[in-house]
Amino acid sequence: MPGLTKLPPEREAALSSLYAASTGAARRRTLAGFAAVAALAVLAGYAAEVRPLVLAGNIGKFTAYIQQILPPVGLDHPVEDLRAWYWGLPGWLALLGETLLMAYLGTLLGALAGFALSFVAAANLVRSRLLRILAKRFLEVCRTVPDVVFALIFVIAFGLGPMVGVLAIAIHTTGALGKLFSEVVENIDMRPVEGLSASGASWVETVRFAVLPQVLSNFASYGLLRFEINVRGAAVLGFVGAGGIGQEFLAAIRNFYYADVSAILVLIILTVFCIDLATERVRHRLIGPETAR
Repeated sequence: MPGLTKLPPEREAALSSLYAASTGAARRRTLAGFAAVAALAVLAGYAAEVRPLVLAGNIGKFTAYIQQILPPVGLDHPVEDLRAWYWGLPGWLALLGETLLMAYLGTLLGALAGFALSFVAAANLVRSRLLRILAKRFLEVCRTVPDVVFALIFVIAFGLGPMVGVLAIAIHTTGALGKLFSEVVENIDMRPVEGLSASGASWVETVRFAVLPQVLSNFASYGLLRFEINVRGAAVLGFVGAGGIGQEFLAAIRNFYYADVSAILVLIILTVFCIDLATERVRHRLIGPETAR
């Protein structure tokens, strides 16, 4: 091409050799990474006693159980069969509503606590290293201990009931959302913060007027996503006596009420689907203006 100077053969050969060495080193690093991941997967499978032959030999038991819980709805009398299948629908809907309320209240309490602690745990807002460490370690404890463990502890302390589920969900949500919220805060634009601080605003005023407008939409998005997760978690917490639909689901499994197992399972799945679709639309509306900037 006109205007381009042809390199001397020696220079061109040196550059080609340098390029080949660079790409070869990158390829070796990639292969080494894949090999390390594969080795860790094999080691983890061995430690967890994952046995493919045992899995293959017993997969039929799983499919047999699925066949047993298939809905007893035929083509001859589908309406009557459907009514018989969902004979306990009013009671199940009441328990499902209890599960949703558990998830909602637990998410709300946990989101408020995580909201407050996220600003304390953010390195760009709090200069005290000790205060940040205490806040972050507290959030880690809240999210590291499984919510089922919290529920078992509260069952021993307060007895059976939905309050146990609310407390367990709230504590775990505090740790999870506090971590996510603090990461959002640490990635804000610091120029408004510096401007308010220079004008003599207090720390609370700086957070209110310089930080919150930047992070509120992401906070709401994460809160909605956590609510979806907590609905599933609230159903599982019923297994340990925290109330809701999970307790009835466990009773059906233990008593081999196969039709009830499938009916409650379908009800939970449909509920989660509806919540996922609704919260997804809300999240997209919240994040849309933020990403459009």
